Amino acid sequence: MGDAVGQMLASAAGIAISPVPLIAVILMLATPHGRFNGIAFTLGWVGSLGVLVTVIVLAGSGAGASGGDKGPATWTLWLKLALGVLFLLIGVRQWKGRPRQGQEAPTPGWMKAVDTFTPMKSAGLAAVLAVANPKNLVLAVGGAVSIASSTAGTGGKTVAAVLMVVIASLCATVPLAVYLVGGERSAGVLGRWKASMAAHDAAIMTTLLVVLGAKYIGDAISGLAT
Repeated sequence: MGDAVGQMLASAAGIAISPVPLIAVILMLATPHGRFNGIAFTLGWVGSLGVLVTVIVLAGSGAGASGGDKGPATWTLWLKLALGVLFLLIGVRQWKGRPRQGQEAPTPGWMKAVDTFTPMKSAGLAAVLAVANPKNLVLAVGGAVSIASSTAGTGGKTVAAVLMVVIASLCATVPLAVYLVGGERSAGVLGRWKASMAAHDAAIMTTLLVVLGAKYIGDAISGLAT
């Protein structure tokens, strides 16, 4: 189980510190129906990510992702190599597309309409951000494939998959918890988090993607060379 957990941690942490879902849930919590929309968003995020990770782990395990004593199957190493290159390309694109000094990032349409969201729309947005956003999708696929290709048994892979979803959902569950238990002080705390993440969005994601890309490429090359 330790192998499965260790392999997915980087990807799960990468999803957890993604600025967009954190900003989304904080914006929803500030609306007139903040409590219901925030809970719906969080449940939508956890559920969608859970389904995605489960499907990939089951599919990978069924396809023989783990080579047993011989290490991960060769196809998983090639996949990790491709994902590593994709991480680097997305990171470069993220950095090139960052707002220049004195410029403001364009506001997505859903942010402008967040005040009108119902719990159903909030859950739907969470699903889109969790599994349809290219950055999060690549991170989720990479982490789930790492679990599937580990030497852990069925129980170990199940625990690792659950932990991955829990860790990757911190970007939604932590702001919600602060809102629910923090009382009046939560607005100030969440506002500062939102401002900080929005200001450093490009730097955070570029650094994360480049580091993960280098790790995936290094692991793949090391495995293919043996």
